[in-house]
Amino acid sequence: MARVDVIMPQMGESIAEGTVARWLKKVGDVVKRDEPILEITTDKVDAEIPSPASGVLTEIKVGEGKTVAVQTVIAVIDTDGAQAAATAKPAAPATGAAPARPAGPAAAAAPAAPAASAAPTRPAPPPAPAAPAAPAAAAASTLPTGPETAEERLRRRSTPLVRKIAAEHSVDISGLQGTGYAGRVTKKDILEFIDRGGPAAAPAAAAAPYAPAVAPGAVVHPTSEPWPGDRVEPMSRIRKLTADHMVVSRRVSAHVTSYYEVDFSHIARLRERSKREYEERGTKLTYLAFVTKVIADNLRRHPIVNASVSGDNIIYRGQINIGIAVALDWGLIVPVLRNADELSLLGIARQMADLAERARTKRLNPDEVQKGTFTITNPGVFGSYIGAPIINQPQVAILGVGAIEKRPKVITLEDGQDVIAVRTLGMLSLSYDHRVVDGADADRFMADVKRGLETFAAEAV
Repeated sequence: MARVDVIMPQMGESIAEGTVARWLKKVGDVVKRDEPILEITTDKVDAEIPSPASGVLTEIKVGEGKTVAVQTVIAVIDTDGAQAAATAKPAAPATGAAPARPAGPAAAAAPAAPAASAAPTRPAPPPAPAAPAAPAAAAASTLPTGPETAEERLRRRSTPLVRKIAAEHSVDISGLQGTGYAGRVTKKDILEFIDRGGPAAAPAAAAAPYAPAVAPGAVVHPTSEPWPGDRVEPMSRIRKLTADHMVVSRRVSAHVTSYYEVDFSHIARLRERSKREYEERGTKLTYLAFVTKVIADNLRRHPIVNASVSGDNIIYRGQINIGIAVALDWGLIVPVLRNADELSLLGIARQMADLAERARTKRLNPDEVQKGTFTITNPGVFGSYIGAPIINQPQVAILGVGAIEKRPKVITLEDGQDVIAVRTLGMLSLSYDHRVVDGADADRFMADVKRGLETFAAEAV
């Protein structure tokens, strides 16, 4: 038998482990090279993993819901078994491995089970898709002064969740002997160390020079008693991450929202004129592409809106990386347009469409949901007039785009007469962190965005 191992891939430089969310194939199934055979989930992204070879899936070593280190063998493929698959009996899965669940609403809604090591009664610390500066600072503080061994590097590269818990409790990860591969500290290790009386949560300023001024602490969601006839389902992993992240954001940032009405009539004409040309070039020209382009052009002029708070410091980001919120059937994800200020309108439209499609098909890389400096969410696509979005930490501002549609508006003619006309109008909202962004800063930024949209250069389309 020609054996090919399926390994847990490393989905990003800082990712040291992954969880098997769902097997798409079962033992005995014939698989083709590059055909998705399972879904995995990490601290950063969910993804489908393709088969490394064609053959028959003969063994599943890691069952659904199990968390293992990267490079762990999780399944075996027999590359000589495809022709005999019709008559061969499926091999029994390895001990502890769970067979693939049938696809359906219940299976789709069920999240990856937490690692067996996590205590079910302990509230999970708040993992965040975009980790604030505290974990990074805590990791930096553990850097050795001399040459590192491979084991020391792997231990220091524990998951972002472990580093976040360590930073909140002033724990030096390098001083712990973990149970993971090469002594890597796992979530179970750090929580057990704290439960045994390790350093209690300390003020973040003492833990790291660039930690948030207020440590968010663990997010504990209130419970309710189910009534007869209710259906109770655990939150999916992405829903849990979003819930924790939103609560932490509200707790940390002083939210204020400004609202602006924008006349999109000029852009509507430009879009109608160029829509077919863009489709011939393989993408759609949407209102959101125009909004993103104008936002990118103005963030450089208003650096405070493209910043982050780090303790008593303000980090003015040198890059302009715009996250675009994408609604999925199982939650919300924010892929990032890197260096958006360097992209043309066509480039923005293409990248937005590509990222959204790969988000929906679970083909995003972890790097593509990190290092955003500003976020745009578009509830208007569902018909919402406007909303007040919650800031995506550790950013300081987020733009909401309401429905863009024809509405009556009073306009003044050249002779000074006021008339009611039909215009294409839309509302924009900017939620910003009043700790560092003053109302005047936010309004100057929004005034420039409004002006840029209403006078968008035709030659830029």
